[in-house]
Amino acid sequence: MSSFIGFKEIIEEQKKPLPYKIEKAVEAIRKGFSLSKHHTALAFSGGKDSTVLWHLIRTYCPEQAESMHVIFGNTGVEYPESLQFARKLGKDWGGDHFHETKLLRTEQKGLKYAAQREVLEWLRSEGRLSEVLKADGKLKSTQCLERSATPQMWEDFEKRGLVWPKNTPMSYWWCADQYGFPILGKAASKLDARRINIDCFLEFSKSSSEKDELHEYYDVLRQCKFSQHCCKLLKKEPSERMQAELDVDVIFKGLMASESQMRKMNFSTRGYIFESHRAHITDGPFYHVNPLQIWTDEDIWEYIRTYDVPYSPLYDVSWTDKAGVEHKIQRNGCWGCATGILYKDNQITMIRHTHPKLHATLMKKGMGDELLKLAKTKNNGRLNLTAVFEGSAQELLERRPCAFDDLDERVDGSGIDEEYDAEIKNEEE
Repeated sequence: MSSFIGFKEIIEEQKKPLPYKIEKAVEAIRKGFSLSKHHTALAFSGGKDSTVLWHLIRTYCPEQAESMHVIFGNTGVEYPESLQFARKLGKDWGGDHFHETKLLRTEQKGLKYAAQREVLEWLRSEGRLSEVLKADGKLKSTQCLERSATPQMWEDFEKRGLVWPKNTPMSYWWCADQYGFPILGKAASKLDARRINIDCFLEFSKSSSEKDELHEYYDVLRQCKFSQHCCKLLKKEPSERMQAELDVDVIFKGLMASESQMRKMNFSTRGYIFESHRAHITDGPFYHVNPLQIWTDEDIWEYIRTYDVPYSPLYDVSWTDKAGVEHKIQRNGCWGCATGILYKDNQITMIRHTHPKLHATLMKKGMGDELLKLAKTKNNGRLNLTAVFEGSAQELLERRPCAFDDLDERVDGSGIDEEYDAEIKNEEE
């Protein structure tokens, strides 16, 4: 099977009829099973794509499907409809081979971000910043900063609820506090470090860049606390940990080239199957198999209708806009994700209508304030949420009409999309 396919060929492949695409998918599935020396697994999200892939495997490779593990990545912020569907289908189709990932937990108690800021300001007032900063101005480590707090400060933080206890689940909310909310896309979140580390980098580091786009990025980052670390913490790491526990050397995924330019590029250069390395596999490569690469959403729904495949009821949830146009949820994923905030019909706008309680929780627990900060830093037309509003996120949520109701109507660009210079990336020790 070729490892390279040109963009023009991808487009032509995507135009082919469903039977052809089924044939190509089954070919990749069978090849994937033949490569395994240990165990195989399906990365299952409860979404339509991975459900269709599971159905294909069960239909065309029933014997292998019986022994294949199915790993459901429960991030803790799954839509309730999809969570219920995933668990039911896992029980019905997977039985004992269905596994649900669990979040990591903190190994020791730690300070919440607000407390970390207080410690930093206290050290500044005491003239002791050198105890926690490196020579270039970057923070030595979060733990170093927290150790600098006095027992009296820790006691006060405990009373004020500013301490994460030992064994706290490293959840979406923990990650949002320590790193930031998932706002803007991955291209806009190049500093993968705790927020307190980034604060020190922006304020004290001697590192600098001549790139205008990085200065713009830094200006936004100084005001708005955002990060993509939750994707790694809630999805990638728990899944890979589970794969190691199950001794998996081949993972099947329902990725499609039509979903993004990056996925199209990956398919072009890697093909349906590509190799990587995992520490738990010592006698050969680890294989990633993506049998649905040339499929589109239309193909997925045609397959579901043709073969009566069950799917998450999330896709039937809808809302009607002011013009009377009905909108349905198109994508399964984390309901707390705001990576598409600069585009129309983004997820945050959607859940304001479809899941108002989840939306209210998200806004009131911090994302609303960060979106307001972002809007104030980018009032050049790309995000103009607060052009005529002042006040807290709570006040805006209670105002009618709600300032967040038409968020998708107030944007017209992609914002920061330049690559970050990894040489000045702020890493924790």
